Amino acid sequence: MSVLTEKEASMEHAEKRTGSWWKKFKNNRTLLIMCLPAVAFFVVFAYLPMPGLYLAFIKYNYSDGIFGSPFVGFENFRFLVMTGDLWRLTFNTVAYNLAFILLGNVLQIAVAVLLNELRGKWFKKVSQTLMFLPHFISAVLIGLIAYNILSYDYGLLNGILQSLGMEPLKVYTSPNAWPFIIVLTYLWQATGYGSIVYFAAIMGLDNEIVEAAEIDGANAFQRIRHIVLPWLKPTFIILLLFSLGGILKGNFGLIYNLVGANNTALYATTDIIETYVFRSLMTNFNFSLGSAVSLYQSLFGFAIVLTANWLVRKLSPENSLF
Repeated sequence: MSVLTEKEASMEHAEKRTGSWWKKFKNNRTLLIMCLPAVAFFVVFAYLPMPGLYLAFIKYNYSDGIFGSPFVGFENFRFLVMTGDLWRLTFNTVAYNLAFILLGNVLQIAVAVLLNELRGKWFKKVSQTLMFLPHFISAVLIGLIAYNILSYDYGLLNGILQSLGMEPLKVYTSPNAWPFIIVLTYLWQATGYGSIVYFAAIMGLDNEIVEAAEIDGANAFQRIRHIVLPWLKPTFIILLLFSLGGILKGNFGLIYNLVGANNTALYATTDIIETYVFRSLMTNFNFSLGSAVSLYQSLFGFAIVLTANWLVRKLSPENSLF
C-alpha cells in the first residue's frame, strides 16, 4: 500500500506539473509567439552552422570537402601562436573595443543627460536629429570622406598644410595615427544613436523625485549626480555585459573602409581579427585558419561574459544577467 501510495503521489505531482506548464503556456502564448522569430533566427544562423567549427581542426581542400579533409588537430591554432599574429590581433581588437565600449558609453550617457536638460522642445528635436544622422551614413561613404581629407596627394588636410607652408602628412603610412582616427570616427558615428537607450531610461525616471530634489535646493549638477546617474547604473551594466560578449568582434566595416585589409604599413595598429579572417578567406583562401581564429574569438568572448557577469553578481547581484 505504501508503494502504491508513493506511485500515485508521483503521478499526481507529474500531472500537476504538466497542468501548470500548460497553464503558463496558455497565459503567455502571445509573448512566446512573439519570441519565435528570434528563436528561429538563432537556430538557423547560430546553432545549425556549428558543425562548421570542424573546419578549425582540419586542412581544408575543395576536392575532399569539410569532413573528408585531413584532420590536423590544433595545428591551425599552433600556427597562429608561433607566428605571433594571434597576440597582435587579440591586442588590437580588445584595445579598440575597450575604447569603443568605455568612451562610447560615457559619451552616450553625457549626450542623453544633456538632451534631458534641454528645455526647448524644438531645439531638442533638431539636436537629436543632427546627432542621429551619422549612424545612418554608410561605412563606405565614411571611408571615402576620410580618404578625401587624409590623402597625401589630394587630401583636404594636406592642401591646408601646404597652403600654410607646412610639410604634408603621410597618414596612410603612419600606423600610430590610426587608433585616434578610428576611435574618433566611431564615436562620431555611434554616440548620438547609442544615446537613445539612456535617454529612454531617463524618461522612465519618476519626475516627483526630481521635483522633490529641486524643492530641497538641489541644482542641476546635484540632480544629475545623485538621481540621474544612479538611475542609469543598471542600464549601463546590462549594456556593458552585452558589449563584452563581442569584445573580440571588431568593427570590420569601419576599419576596412578606412584603411583596407591589405595595407601592410598599418597592420601593427589597425589589423584586427575580422580583417585577418577576411584576408584568410578572400586572399589566401585558407578557410581552416580563418575558422580557427573565429573559434578562438567566440570562446574568448564567452569566457569574458561569464567572468564579467560573475564580478557583477559579486558587487551588484540585482544587476547581473544570470
